[in-house]
Amino acid sequence: MPAGSNRKRERQYEHIKEGAEERGASSGRAKELASRTVNKQRARAGESEQASRTSVKTESAPHRGGRRSGKRLGPSGGPTREQLYNEAKQRGVKGRSSMNKRDLEKALGR
Repeated sequence: MPAGSNRKRERQYEHIKEGAEERGASSGRAKELASRTVNKQRARAGESEQASRTSVKTESAPHRGGRRSGKRLGPSGGPTREQLYNEAKQRGVKGRSSMNKRDLEKALGR
């Protein structure tokens, strides 16, 4: 459970973790999913000290209604430019800051 959480977030964490384990996720994967979900909710609610822009500014899954579910369904399908940028940053892609979404996709081999 993330540090600095309240009882509500602890209950939420346990509920998500148990649900993931029931769906067949390993214990470690279930804990990871639960902590990521709770941390994102804490960031959106202003309960965390630090929050990434994607945690706060992106649309939540229930509001998206299935968009960006991993399938390319036209111009709005697939990951956002910011998500591609973060992946490029993790992989150490040079010149990523001046790339647009299409360039980032090419650099990442998509």
